[in-house]
Amino acid sequence: MNTTGITLLGLGPGDPDLLTRQAWDLLNSITDIYLRTDKHPVVAAFPTGLQVHSFDHFYEESTTFDDVYLHIIEKVLELGKTPGGVVYAVPGHPFVAEATSPEIARRARQLAIPLKVVEGLSFIEPVLTALGKDIFPHTACVDALELASLHVPLFPPSAPAVIAQIHSPVVANDVKLTLMAVYPDEHPVQLVHAAGTAEETIEDLRLYEIDRSPHIGLLTALYVPPLGQGTSFEAFQEIIAHLRAPDGCPWDRKQDHQTLRSHLLEEAYEVLTALDADDPQAMREEFGDLLLQIVLHAQIASEHGEFSMSEIIESIYDKIVRRHPHVFGDLDVKDVDGVLVNWEKLKAAERVENGKSEASLLDGVALALPALVQAYEYQDRAARVGFDWPGLEGVYEKIAEEIAEVQTAQSQSDRAAELGDLLFSVVNLARWLKVDAESALREANQRFRQRFTWIEAGSRAQGRSVADLSLEEMEALWQSAKHS
Repeated sequence: MNTTGITLLGLGPGDPDLLTRQAWDLLNSITDIYLRTDKHPVVAAFPTGLQVHSFDHFYEESTTFDDVYLHIIEKVLELGKTPGGVVYAVPGHPFVAEATSPEIARRARQLAIPLKVVEGLSFIEPVLTALGKDIFPHTACVDALELASLHVPLFPPSAPAVIAQIHSPVVANDVKLTLMAVYPDEHPVQLVHAAGTAEETIEDLRLYEIDRSPHIGLLTALYVPPLGQGTSFEAFQEIIAHLRAPDGCPWDRKQDHQTLRSHLLEEAYEVLTALDADDPQAMREEFGDLLLQIVLHAQIASEHGEFSMSEIIESIYDKIVRRHPHVFGDLDVKDVDGVLVNWEKLKAAERVENGKSEASLLDGVALALPALVQAYEYQDRAARVGFDWPGLEGVYEKIAEEIAEVQTAQSQSDRAAELGDLLFSVVNLARWLKVDAESALREANQRFRQRFTWIEAGSRAQGRSVADLSLEEMEALWQSAKHS
């Protein structure tokens, strides 16, 4: 048979019996075939006399898979322009877990090279058969090489996943580490080897064990069962949307951005309380409560056509990438100070781009912040552009100056103003000493509460009230509380 242009041929999962009739007829009608790799079981069953050309040498000559695929794509396009054309075959289906065929097809259409696709059974069908699973309603199909390069999986853990191309223990190890950012080490998984061939094997393992399998090879896939109901962000969005639906909760349906303000503030402070207590269990719960408020606001906004959760995430995603060129770009910064200086330059450029070139450096500090936090942010931002004391000595001198001004203030309004300046200067000292002033005061408040309740308990132990104690007796109990 004389072919013209490019024919993309799927060789199926590996068993010659699983080749399509169309594929087998093609193999029997051509004299030459080009393979992405000849390391595929069906190659041994090719018709006698078929001249096989492999691109495996590109894997040996190139340093990255991207380079390998680029060389193969260029070569196939070149062959497709010749009078006889080319039959290019890949394992499985040409458009399932295959980097070369889609790009060859795209560029062939651009170059007006005739293109034909001969279907092949992909790896997915025999893997699902081996597992006895249905890919519906929502199974993630994931490339192991991409997953291995990530820090967290990009698919929801509330859905199952089939991960292809676990072709070596090294890849299995990298995939395992990425998955363990979300899944427990002991999460039950299944390795499926050579699905759709006589060597098909299924291993039931724990996630942490997958790179120890002696059966890992070119035809290995990993099945990851769902982590459980309600474990994905998408599932959480759905339950919040349900609360707001006509058949949802009357209270939730009644809320709007303004009625939820106090709840958002309350949840934020409860998070701070959990952080102050350094209590992971409380943190987990309070972060969830705070997330509820954010998702609820996003749902309300979506219903009113204001913005969606996707737009919220996209906006902050783009901002993070834009403001971290030293991570996602080629900018070189030496230390944290360099990061902060560049951060301010980027924000200044954003203000110009957004038509706010006259805006103050301090405009981004929320007016609703607690006063100590707001003071810290003002001072920190001013310091980033050089408005700061040259050394700690100047900070101490400023505090002494402010104390003197409090002492000499004549009116109530003057005393209030000078006390404000003193507090502002003390926050500056905290910033210089790398202490969070808000947290320090909250901790001091907590210490006071604990010690005063100790005094109250001491008075009750004596059968007296706190008011009955002398100042000296209170001081004695106070000192004992400090050492309790």
